[in-house]
This record gives sequence, C-alpha cells and structure tokens, in this order.
Amino acid sequence: MTHTPLPPLLSPCASPLVLLEHVNLTQPDQQLATLFYVVGLGFTRDPFLMVGLDNMWINVGRTQMHLPTRAPQRLRGRIGLTVPWLRQLPARLEPLRSALAHTEFELRTVDDTLELRCPWGNTFIVHAGAPQQTLPGIAYVEFDVPAGTAEGIARFYADGLGAPAEVRATQQGAPMALVKLANGQSLRFAETAAPLPPYDGHHIQVYLDGAEPAHRRLQALGLVRRDRGPGDWRFVDLVDPADGRLLYQLEHEMRDLAHPLYGRRLVNRNPGQVQAAYRPGEDELPAG
Repeated sequence: MTHTPLPPLLSPCASPLVLLEHVNLTQPDQQLATLFYVVGLGFTRDPFLMVGLDNMWINVGRTQMHLPTRAPQRLRGRIGLTVPWLRQLPARLEPLRSALAHTEFELRTVDDTLELRCPWGNTFIVHAGAPQQTLPGIAYVEFDVPAGTAEGIARFYADGLGAPAEVRATQQGAPMALVKLANGQSLRFAETAAPLPPYDGHHIQVYLDGAEPAHRRLQALGLVRRDRGPGDWRFVDLVDPADGRLLYQLEHEMRDLAHPLYGRRLVNRNPGQVQAAYRPGEDELPAG
C-alpha cells in the first residue's frame, strides 16, 4: 500500500471540478458489504434510493460508495477517507475478523491512519477528520498508473476539463499527477513500475461547474460516451493532449450543477449511538 505526504483534504481552490460525489465498485454480497461499510466503518445505507438487492448506496457524509450487486471490481489504487471517529474504528472492526475471515479483509495501523482492505480487496486509507469535522467523507482517490504517464494525465485534466493539475512526488519519489477539486478533494495518479491488472469498469462521479466547454472539448476528441448532453456524460480514456497517446482508463460520470441529484441531502447516522446507552436526539450526525 502507498502513502503520499499530502494531507487528505487540500485547501479549497478555484476549480470547475466541484465534488467527487461517488465511487462505484460492484460487489457480490450485500451482507458482507453491510458488515464492512455500515457495521465496521460506521457509514449509512441510503434509506431512499437503491434499497433493493441489486444495488446499494452507502452514504459517507456528502459523498457515497455505489455498490451494485455483481462480480467484484477492484480499484487500482486507494480510496482516502476522513472520519471523525478514527480512534474508535479498530474496536468496531476487529470483531468482524471472524465473519470476514474467508474474504480479503485486512486491517492495520500505519502512522496516524488505518489501512483497510474490503472483503474484495479494495484498499481504503482512513484518516482522522479535522477537529471541526462532523461528517465522514471521501477525501481523495489515488490511482496507480504506468510509469511515464503522470505529466500527460495532469495535462489531460488541465486542458480537457480546465482543472488545476500538477505533478508532485510520492513519498517513494515517484511522479504523481495531482488534480484538485474546489472543495479540497483530489484525484491522485501515482506512477508505479508494478504491472497493473486490466481495467474492469469501475467508475467515479464528479460534478462539474460550467460543463459545456469541457464536454465540447472531449467530444471533439471522440472521448465522450453515454452522451446525454453537457449535464450528464461519461468518458473512459485519459489521453495526453500533446500527442493523443492513451495513458490510462477510468470511467468518469460527469454531471453539471443543474443535475437533480446535486446537493441532495444524504442521511448519516451517528455510529456511536447504541441502544444500551441511548441518547435522545443524537441518532443523526450534524451536518457541520
């Protein structure tokens, strides 16, 4: 597992990328997913949408994990989370070891973070939230990418989407493309010499302010898929604007701020609330 020296959340900045709203990873077993995400991590299943057996949405503050029920996908990298209850997490997760013993579940402490693997091998780096933070959240997603691609990926986001992007070094000294979102979230693309598995179709969803120019630029390059107009479109291929070379594949679901799901209130339960020591009025986390 790889750490970067950057803080989980960066300073807010001017960026047309407003919110990394969800990461979508298919998984085959809602019972195991509930144990890991709800019982263990303390997150909340969305009570209003995707409540059947074919999909489940997990609320993580103002962000989500989308978990359709199919053969498992594995993100080639790490998902960075921040939670207000980091110190309580080991005690909540350790009792799940026996129930998850037949899976790829792992838990270990590294410096001031917890490194977790979900039952299907996806890696999460869990950081303590800022002192004033009341909600959990997805702070970043860090992808492993082939050597020699970080600079081109930074150019792709800067030229194609108009986002602030730069190349920095990881703790191991490898180049990493850092793409900044307006709210302090980030996308991180860290070069590795290790072989990468084939892309399996997992995706991220991002809200984009003023989506039309970016939609038009990527349309001209033939990159737009499932095109419903500037307000709702997708692309998969990240190419170097300098020479058109394919650098990486990752499906992006792009929505503008007029999309009806933008700003939707997400319910977040207080995972510290227990029946034996019930505190009236504290079932739900404050929005902060």
